[in-house]
Amino acid sequence: MKPEELKAKVEAALEEIRPFLQSDGGDISLVSIDNENSVKVRLEGACVGCTVNQMTLKSGVEMTIKKHAPQIVEVVNLA
Repeated sequence: MKPEELKAKVEAALEEIRPFLQSDGGDISLVSIDNENSVKVRLEGACVGCTVNQMTLKSGVEMTIKKHAPQIVEVVNLA
């Protein structure tokens, strides 16, 4: 898969999860995709400092990204 195709899939996944984050006053942005298997994101707004943001990242964001782009093995939040 071409890098731009992978980025489009990851962005589509973020668009899918974004309304849930925004409903709680937060947001998420894509920082980078490394080695075509590691995604770096930045949780924003109310998500920063939220006590459940690691759970949100793993169970919500990572799961959704992997659904769109199965080759992704990890999603990392850059604080």
